[in-house]
Amino acid sequence: MDKNSFIGIDANEANLVQHRLGSNEFAYGLLKTIETIDTSHSYQIYLSTPLLSDMPHQRPGWSYRIIPPHTFWTQWRLPLDLYLRFTRPKVFLSLSHYVPRFSPTPRIVTITDLGYLKFPEQLRKKDLLQLKLWTAYSLKVADHIIAISEFTKKDILDNYQIDKSKISVIYPGYDRSVFNVSLKKDNAKQVLKKYGINTPYLLFLGALKPSKNLERLIEAFNQLNQDNLKLVIAGKKGWLYESIFEIVKKLNLESKVIFTDFVSDKDKPLLMSQAEAFLLPSLYEGFGMPVIESMACGVPVLVSNQGSLPEVVNNAGIVVNPYEVQSITDGIKKTIKEKEKLIKRGLERVKLFDWEISAKKTITLLEQYL
Repeated sequence: MDKNSFIGIDANEANLVQHRLGSNEFAYGLLKTIETIDTSHSYQIYLSTPLLSDMPHQRPGWSYRIIPPHTFWTQWRLPLDLYLRFTRPKVFLSLSHYVPRFSPTPRIVTITDLGYLKFPEQLRKKDLLQLKLWTAYSLKVADHIIAISEFTKKDILDNYQIDKSKISVIYPGYDRSVFNVSLKKDNAKQVLKKYGINTPYLLFLGALKPSKNLERLIEAFNQLNQDNLKLVIAGKKGWLYESIFEIVKKLNLESKVIFTDFVSDKDKPLLMSQAEAFLLPSLYEGFGMPVIESMACGVPVLVSNQGSLPEVVNNAGIVVNPYEVQSITDGIKKTIKEKEKLIKRGLERVKLFDWEISAKKTITLLEQYL
């Protein structure tokens, strides 16, 4: 490794779990693609815990430095290492909301969303306080900020005193080898059988929590009054989810609403591919990865007019008011009616979201500090 020109990356977000969602998925996708396409720079990847088996393998120009303990890692352990080691990175990229609190080298931070400001009640007080304080200082001291959507950029500008020239928008990509229109129907049938699902069905995929707006979605589905249509709610329980099950019982929809609980990465694209439509009427999203994954599978999508979702779908999906049940109901009807048109638009739209484009933009940004 060139002692004078290597790039440091905090990749803990990518290394936390193998079933990645949200910020973990963004960190992993970007890291993996940078390793794949860039052999002209040297990288050292900093972690606080042992390397997961599916992380990019070590090679010349791509090495790992594991420095425990994990506790308050960005506050003291990582800064200490950056200062005391003779070989320092020329620039440091944090694939999380937190940069090293002190650093002898320029810092770039990635921000996926500011949902903790919108829904503070959904976090423990301790976690909320940390997010607020550590994100605020990271934004203040960072030499540059990567936001994953124009909405997230605007959210940062609205909530923090940041020069807008300091923020670049770099969209996430998606795995084209996994999410596409060539998925085999026989494999999909096996997955549907596994979860007890019959077609036709509408699909929601995500954590079961208040910000996902599932109670109104269930009410809207009930108003459709279509006997043969099912609503599949796929994803693990988040928090404050009890009322979601209660409304299904109250509306006597136990036979029409299917809860799958956690869905594996292997099953997810197959479950998406057979849906009549993918529905995400959330009250807030920093991006909404399942939306582009569904469009890539040739499935029409419905989203809310909140957060980044209108920006992500543009004219390739149906946009509704998530606070009005009737708006969601009418939107579902329109999504089904305009299915073929929306599928074509969706397949065109997802060309914008490419991990290689994301990685190249990130590398170009890093090169400004080398």
